[in-house]
Amino acid sequence: MLYIIATPIGNLKDITLRALEILKSVDLIACEDTRVTAKLLNEYKIKKPLISYHQHSKVGKLDKIVEKLKIGKKVALVTDAGTPGISDPGNILVAEAIKNEIEVIAIPGVSALATIVSVAGIDMQRFIFLGFPPHKKGRQTFFENILKSKMPVIYYDSVHRVLKNLKLLQELGGNDKQIIMGRELTKMYEEIIRGNTEDILKYFADNTDKMKGEFVVILK
Repeated sequence: MLYIIATPIGNLKDITLRALEILKSVDLIACEDTRVTAKLLNEYKIKKPLISYHQHSKVGKLDKIVEKLKIGKKVALVTDAGTPGISDPGNILVAEAIKNEIEVIAIPGVSALATIVSVAGIDMQRFIFLGFPPHKKGRQTFFENILKSKMPVIYYDSVHRVLKNLKLLQELGGNDKQIIMGRELTKMYEEIIRGNTEDILKYFADNTDKMKGEFVVILK
């Protein structure tokens, strides 16, 4: 049995009761970063074997997890924050489990995607999610396609590139787009920032201390 478990994106109290029950019951937890997952488990006094599994993991690591499942072990897959498989390599393990006729069960919960949608205040019945922008090759095309979209577009961004990407959007003529940006969602310094590219770039120019954390962006 493979459990796909959503974990908090910031506030550790956002873990579901069902997720805690499953984490207590499994034989092994596959996680993006064992140190991050250990903090969550320690908070709830859960002690389980951990194995790292992330986008840079070699095939041997995947095979090791699948072998555990094949002999009847119960394995939980978690990411550092949010739901595995959303801008995360969890789909590869899920596909391998399905291929080997191993049951896969989702334990749903928080994700930055659902969180920003819930507070957007605009019509989000239909939208496009694009994950993280490319670092180099294809980056300009990525944002050109966003500006062409007739539906709201959501993407994730890092503190290292968010301003650079906003400036690119501005250069491409995106200043008439409405932006809703979530920073440090569910954490102590959570912010929802609204405006166009000029407004948001000015906000961070005036508040350089706010350039921390993870970002999720809606453009409409």
